[in-house]
Amino acid sequence: MAQSLSESIQQSRMTVVEVDKSRGRLRVRGTADVCTDLSCSEHARVVTDEEVKADLDFLNPGDIVKIEPAAGSVERIVVVRRAWEEIASPEI
Repeated sequence: MAQSLSESIQQSRMTVVEVDKSRGRLRVRGTADVCTDLSCSEHARVVTDEEVKADLDFLNPGDIVKIEPAAGSVERIVVVRRAWEEIASPEI
């Protein structure tokens, strides 16, 4: 059965669990509640609404992100929603 657009978008989103800047590693949780450790390249970019920086310190546990891999490591991390926005939004 084909996925709807919203199902496809939800599956590509992950929640940041832990950021290890010194090792260039990111632990994320996907839709199946399975955690995955990702290696980020030294040039990995974190993209937010405000700016783009090569600094994993821009990520926080609880942030909702989309990962864009390239050649075996993470090159681009797009912040879809910040942790504090997730907490502040009312449940529907």
